[in-house]
Amino acid sequence: MPMPCSGLRHALRQFFLGSEHISGPRAQIHAAQLDGAEGPRRYQLALPSARPADAAHGMRPLVLLLHGFGATGAQLLGQGFPPSPLAHWLEISEREGCVLAAPEGTGKSWNDGFADASASAKTDDVRFIQRLIDHLIATQAVDPARVYVMGVSKGGMMSLRLAAELGPKLGAFCAVLASMPRHSRYAPPRHALPAMFIASRHDPLVRYEGGSFRKNRRQAGEMLGIEASVAVWRNLAGLSEPARCTPIATRNLPQALPPTTALRQDWGDDGVPGSLQVSLITVEGSGHTEPSPTRRYPRWITRLVGAQSADFETAELAWAFFKDKVGTRPPAQTSPVQTNTRERPAALAP
Repeated sequence: MPMPCSGLRHALRQFFLGSEHISGPRAQIHAAQLDGAEGPRRYQLALPSARPADAAHGMRPLVLLLHGFGATGAQLLGQGFPPSPLAHWLEISEREGCVLAAPEGTGKSWNDGFADASASAKTDDVRFIQRLIDHLIATQAVDPARVYVMGVSKGGMMSLRLAAELGPKLGAFCAVLASMPRHSRYAPPRHALPAMFIASRHDPLVRYEGGSFRKNRRQAGEMLGIEASVAVWRNLAGLSEPARCTPIATRNLPQALPPTTALRQDWGDDGVPGSLQVSLITVEGSGHTEPSPTRRYPRWITRLVGAQSADFETAELAWAFFKDKVGTRPPAQTSPVQTNTRERPAALAP
């Protein structure tokens, strides 16, 4: 029996374009740049229309979102192709009153600290993001104790470097489809942080057991395995007890074949403000794709990098982890700190 025209159009759209379902109001995006010694650096800034009524000291949380290799901050926030699961953060921002910043890596890459990676940028990205944090604290009423970073793929590896080098400035981090370098340009982390890892056991690019891979025909460096990377942060936090294991309910969508499953492992206190907690979510049956039931990658992409799970919304899982984690709040200053940076409008990246 031939497929109806509407069904054929839907199937073709899923294959070539993917899909996006927006369920609520979203924070507005503004393109901006920050000037510094290496020249202007672009970022996308998303601001909610109102602050939450219970915002501590009248300040708002900040979530830094780092794109993957070959992508941009604009694409990560849904301003380009393909659909981005992390664009769901715009709905979270509007609902929860948090500020979002999606900085742009140089050459659509990051200097993530892999000593043997030729595909890494050469810019001082740690310094750039440190300055960006300070700038947004000074200009957007950001709570210094509630600064979080989340990255995917190459951006996840950059988030791991930021956690190691800027630990005291962060409240927590989440690394998605990312692992730590086996040969690193930066020192091992010394400041324990709440940490979440989201990984795929069958990821063809960031292999669960570790090792090297090639991306866009350029060497990207040798990685620790996912569990070895988690162990770095568990050991730093002194979390040696067995994990609490919780299966995540399977959510099968017609466009999410083959079905996937996910298991969450937690170490440390859960739900206690300011507590140390390390979490690992391992997805079985998916590839190098962020799980999401609302932002679906085109099928031609999932044929290349593996299936996309629909079992949970990656951004919601990260926000649930972040929102009760509080870092160090520095003492109030009697006068504002003067810097040589400034924010000005910039055109959206192509």
